[in-house]
Amino acid sequence: MTKSRSVEFEGCGAGGAEQDTRPGFLAIYLLLGIAFGVVLTRSEVISWFRIQEMFRFQSFRMYGIMGSAVVTAMLGLAAIKWAGLSAASGERISIPRKKLGTGIRYAAGGTIFGLGWALTGACPGPLFALAGDGVPVMLVAVLSALVGTWVYGWLRPRLPH
Repeated sequence: MTKSRSVEFEGCGAGGAEQDTRPGFLAIYLLLGIAFGVVLTRSEVISWFRIQEMFRFQSFRMYGIMGSAVVTAMLGLAAIKWAGLSAASGERISIPRKKLGTGIRYAAGGTIFGLGWALTGACPGPLFALAGDGVPVMLVAVLSALVGTWVYGWLRPRLPH
């Protein structure tokens, strides 16, 4: 008899989902990450010039890419809810309602995120792709992101969630 548990997704990096670390799954995760990096590179999403075009409203390209990602995520989440899908480990996927609170955490997090993006010229998603694409200075940004993640984990119990 298999035991059914529920996997809850609380948001990007929130630690709400258990990860399957069996070697076969790790290889799949690695291949998916590499494929994602190739897509980011080929679509020029990691290009500093494309990001500048976006912020200067000189090109619709980045807005189109981000908008299509939002629509894809919306449709994907709706399909997961509608079909009652399970994770690869067999656990049922449940997506709890978002608790908005006062909004302070969103303002603070958005400000920190924006400052990091402005200082590095890159969103955190493609940092590894940039490093792999021959921009080794991005390893400093990767290390900074890891330190920031560690600091957040350390401070999390004391922060207003």
